[in-house]
Amino acid sequence: MTTQNLLVELFVEELPPKALKKLGDAFAGVLFDQLKAQGLAGADAAVTAFASPRRLAAHVTAVAARAADKAVSQKLMPVSVGLDASGQATPALLKRLAGLGADASAVAGLKRAPDGKAEALFYDSVVPGADLAVGLQKALDEALAKLPIPKVMTYQLQTDCELPGWSSVQFVRPAHGLVALHGANVVPVKALGLTAGNSTHGHRFEAAVDPVQLADADAYAATLLRDGAVIASFAERKAEIVRQLAAAAAKVGGGCQPIEDDALLDEVTALVERPNVLICEFEKQFLDVPQECLILTMKANQKYFPLVDTQGKLTNKFLVVSNISPDDASAVIGGNERVVRPRLADAKFFFDQDRKKTLESRVQGLSKVVYHNKLGTQGERMERVCSIAETIGLQLGGAELAGQSLLAARLAKTDLLTDMVGEFPELQGIMGGYYARQDGLGDTVAQAIEDHYKPRFAGDELPRNMTGVVVALADKLETLVGMFGIGNLPTGDKDPFALRRHALGVIRMLVEKDLPLNLGSLVASAVPAFGDKITDATTALTDFVYDRLAGSLREQGYSAQEVDAVLALRPQRLADVGQRLHAVRAFAALPEAPALAAANKRIGNILKKSEGQGSAVQESLLVETAEQALFAAMQATVPAANTQFEAGDYTASLQALAALRAPVDAFFDGVMVNAEDPALKANRLGLLKTLHEAMNRVADLSRLAA
Repeated sequence: MTTQNLLVELFVEELPPKALKKLGDAFAGVLFDQLKAQGLAGADAAVTAFASPRRLAAHVTAVAARAADKAVSQKLMPVSVGLDASGQATPALLKRLAGLGADASAVAGLKRAPDGKAEALFYDSVVPGADLAVGLQKALDEALAKLPIPKVMTYQLQTDCELPGWSSVQFVRPAHGLVALHGANVVPVKALGLTAGNSTHGHRFEAAVDPVQLADADAYAATLLRDGAVIASFAERKAEIVRQLAAAAAKVGGGCQPIEDDALLDEVTALVERPNVLICEFEKQFLDVPQECLILTMKANQKYFPLVDTQGKLTNKFLVVSNISPDDASAVIGGNERVVRPRLADAKFFFDQDRKKTLESRVQGLSKVVYHNKLGTQGERMERVCSIAETIGLQLGGAELAGQSLLAARLAKTDLLTDMVGEFPELQGIMGGYYARQDGLGDTVAQAIEDHYKPRFAGDELPRNMTGVVVALADKLETLVGMFGIGNLPTGDKDPFALRRHALGVIRMLVEKDLPLNLGSLVASAVPAFGDKITDATTALTDFVYDRLAGSLREQGYSAQEVDAVLALRPQRLADVGQRLHAVRAFAALPEAPALAAANKRIGNILKKSEGQGSAVQESLLVETAEQALFAAMQATVPAANTQFEAGDYTASLQALAALRAPVDAFFDGVMVNAEDPALKANRLGLLKTLHEAMNRVADLSRLAA
């Protein structure tokens, strides 16, 4: 069967830039999958997605004009239903055959084959392969229907419809052209009131010809670039922007580099069809404003790439990715410089106005900002965070740390009332740090205010100093305890208060900062700060944190068994969890591990059934040789294992217990635990209980049993 390459393009008005890459990949992916499902594209076929501001396209290799015919064997019904006693077809069978386009003459060709306990009739037929025009129409309809469009537009068709000017369709943006080429041949498909052809449109301003005629499917990208001044491939356009940004930064000199921001790069790639990077600048006086403000306004509002020097300090130069390439770019450069100036002036004005008031003077205003209808105002929240921070500070560093933490917690949310944060909410915390230094509060408190939201996301850095750690812990605990206390829990993929992220933040600080804090008592200590506003949900919240921890550990490469074994004990000091996991992994590699894990599980089951029946071990009641040997081995092994456990050497502790394998096996082979003599039974249960406790201090080893 001969094949040719296929090109499908939908030409539209400017698509949403933040969604363009996803739209392009989805369009090409669904179209390709549908063609393969219909047998029009073979196993060796490949798809290339194209996406520019005004087009979605897909190039598929090795597409057949018609799919191969397919032999199909269809089960009809049991023989007892389809044939009567004389072997003639029943009305039910004839009706079923008629539904498949066959008549009574097909009865003789039916096959009999076992189907479960009965014998069934099967009809063999050949299904004609799909024609490309029909198959592509189905694939195109499916691709458009499955595009991840958050909101659609409804617009009226002017041509090729029942009621011009009245008939309407829905799509992400109005569509104005459709191309479908199989080799050099147009495939007659339709979509959104458009009929496929072999011409498209290039750059809105710089196309050499319009419309752009496509000779065949393989000429698409090259023809669009040559005649239409459009780089159709999203990836190629992005790479060209990166190349031009680097070249422009090198031209500026001084080691300058553009800010790295993949989201901004993707968005700008989705805004231009043929990029042209230009160097612009602004007045140096604006550099007195915190650089985070200037960078944010240039990136978020103008889609510019600020340039920073080798120390990471902002310069007064920035790069613009233009969609046009005039011979004289001075007007474009001047226009962008003129547009950015008011943005920077606004930032400077907000900064100057905010510095006229101290953070302390804004504290009272927090009582006028509602935090949650069940949990009160931001002022009440601030008081709770202060209480929790003071408690944690006293535990970690005494009165000095508690005092600094209390001050930082008191002022941490006051920047929410500043003009700068009101305009740029992303700068909360960061601006608080600047204003704290302006107020003479010192770097420790300023950094704590700036860092108390950290970690904001996976992989984010932790607070830089211990005061920041205390306030960040208190802030996250207040959110977790409060939301759990009013029953506002995350469900499915909905987590409006980012409780999962807060829990992971608490875990990371406890573990990576090696804090000597117990999780249960830490959570419980935060509850009194709420008074009667909440119900105590300490147990549920603690379980939630352990669930987050388990997921995080599995992502780090630990097995589900290893994680389950360690977390089954609910270790209160999370900083030790890593050491426990290393110890469990080392223990599991020992040849004695499987037998000891199985024995440990068996002991646990015995003790569970005999709860409360054991007693302290009396050596005089150890009458069997095997139990005497086990007791002696425990006397020689357990104290050393306990000493190593207390010293934090969990690996050595578990490995010391490996010596108990032989006496444990011998005990179960030669000793009846449930002896008729109550004293012997209680003594043996006591022996097993002591063994069980010794073996499960690092982890629940029974969870390692197969």
